[in-house]
Amino acid sequence: MIMKGYMYILLCNDGSYYTGSTNDLERRMAEHFSGQGANHTKKHPPVKLLYYEEFQRIDEAFYREKQVQGWSRKKKEALINGQYEKLPELSKCYSQKEADAGASAGSVTVASTGSATEETGSATEETGSATEGAGCHQ
Repeated sequence: MIMKGYMYILLCNDGSYYTGSTNDLERRMAEHFSGQGANHTKKHPPVKLLYYEEFQRIDEAFYREKQVQGWSRKKKEALINGQYEKLPELSKCYSQKEADAGASAGSVTVASTGSATEETGSATEETGSATEGAGCHQ
């Protein structure tokens, strides 16, 4: 039997976002809200389920979780708010945006040539300030 999966984004009490995946959204929300969820949501209790996507298979939800975890705070907010047209623009490297802005202003800038990488591991504990624009995320 193939299990459905869900990718979700929670707003935590410190303003951070927690991105996770599960095969039982109601059970997992109960775990997070009762303090039995992930380490991040134990330290920073969730306030609200902001967003979720349903998948036919749990591995698809897990893949999506890892993808969204690598996104900037602004890109996650565009997804949460249904502003899908903004997602491609928010996928560009911050350094590339600076280079584009500098080139149009007539100054000389050097853009980094690093390749885009996708973060892996457990859910990110992102507050949006320290990691914003620090790298190139899809």
